[in-house]
Amino acid sequence: MKPTKIQLRAARKRRIRAKVIGTAVRPRLTVFCSLTRVYAQLIDDTAGKTIASALSTKGKNVKEATKVGETIAAKAKDLKITAIVFDRNGRKFHGRIKALAEAARASGLQF
Repeated sequence: MKPTKIQLRAARKRRIRAKVIGTAVRPRLTVFCSLTRVYAQLIDDTAGKTIASALSTKGKNVKEATKVGETIAAKAKDLKITAIVFDRNGRKFHGRIKALAEAARASGLQF
């Protein structure tokens, strides 16, 4: 039987997570889009801790994702973090994910 969309996304997520590892110097920026919000976290995988996080307040559209990208980049700058590893969480680099990533890059994060 053919795998479902959810199963294919889970396989992509496992493949990406096997390659992408965040450290204290270069943490992993992971993005999660729910039906109502957009979430971003900076994670240190070696310590297993979330360093900083940001979420959308009003909605889930591209404009809100851009604000989340700017917010997480500002929090990273406060923590003196300039370089990150981007984890798109098994989703396409399109729409909200792309808007968040481009806003973070424009705000000074390197990835």
